[in-house]
Amino acid sequence: MLVVQKYGGSSVANPERIKNVARRVVDTRRQGHDLVVVVSAMGDTTDELIDLMKQISAQPPEREMDMLLSTGEQISIALLATAIGELGEKVISLTGPQVGIITDDVHTKARIVKITGDRLQQELAAGNIVVVAGFQGVNEANDITTLGRGGSDTTAVALAAALKADVCEIYTDVDGVFTADPRLVPTARKLGEISYDEMLELANLGAQVLHPRSVECAKLYGLTIHVRSSFHNQEGTYVREVAKMEKPLVVTGIAHDLNVARIGLFDVPDKPGVAWRIFAALASENINVDMIIQSAMRNNQNNIAFTVAKTDLAKALAVVERIKDDVGIKSFTYDDDVAKVSIVGAGMVTNPGVAAMMFEALAKRNINLEMITTSEIKVSCIVKAQHAREAVQALHEMFALATM
Repeated sequence: MLVVQKYGGSSVANPERIKNVARRVVDTRRQGHDLVVVVSAMGDTTDELIDLMKQISAQPPEREMDMLLSTGEQISIALLATAIGELGEKVISLTGPQVGIITDDVHTKARIVKITGDRLQQELAAGNIVVVAGFQGVNEANDITTLGRGGSDTTAVALAAALKADVCEIYTDVDGVFTADPRLVPTARKLGEISYDEMLELANLGAQVLHPRSVECAKLYGLTIHVRSSFHNQEGTYVREVAKMEKPLVVTGIAHDLNVARIGLFDVPDKPGVAWRIFAALASENINVDMIIQSAMRNNQNNIAFTVAKTDLAKALAVVERIKDDVGIKSFTYDDDVAKVSIVGAGMVTNPGVAAMMFEALAKRNINLEMITTSEIKVSCIVKAQHAREAVQALHEMFALATM
């Protein structure tokens, strides 16, 4: 059986934890499995490297940022491979480019285009455990790229899909996927299983257990992901096709995201092509826009509000400033002291009144809603950041997620 395992930064944060991961990997190997192990950078290394670069430049070139950030995973794979070798197993460490992870040209947020995998297959055939640097690849110009925060999950799932692995295990510092962030809600309950669509919504809405693109990839290839703790051997949460699951809850989980900023555009001309020009300009800078609300027209003008990641706020404001006169935007403002709080559940499709219950729970806590968006399986609200914790707790209580 071919197993792909991924270990996050907290799982390899120091030498003792690296040795613990090595023992777990060797145990899996000695059960007779072929093994590919994807590793993130140690602990807070990525954040430390970003801080280091920011001391050199407030707006560093994204190509050079990728060159710097990719070194974090290379440290991890060398240390882990050495620890596995100390336990007597054949092992080799390889970078993303060495295993043939080919990406597009978007630095710091690259997408995997293909995986050649020839070197990887050769090393597996030679009997090696292969330790691969997550989060990184190479573009057609042979420049190193990175996949964005959490990209090691995507590396692991993409490799599992390319190799037709039997299992893809994502090891982290939590026991699985919970009904809410246990740090905010002590009564949050671990889910035994969750559908791709629900996990994708939770991941996109701020749950940091899995990277959204890893879930997309798993769904595309029908690959089951097992999210579990690297600190014990208990089962975690299986992410799988909904048809293989029992009837889902009305609401499966609560997500929150503090990496949010809201931008408001005022007195925007109400005519065809204006929205396209605004959001095409943002897209050209690789800025992902999330929630969008347009007010009712008055005097042939609208107000438009939208959200972006707080980390993209400076870039987004620069775009708006650049296009506002050409588009006809009279003025704009922003607020980076907000949070997004969401409920997610496949059962919402057939259960009316779920949104009303959400609004009731927040109203009882006197939490004002600044923006609202919905889909078939989620409702998201923008609230002041100071109310995020209370909002998550109120919603978890309203939908009785601790006891179901």
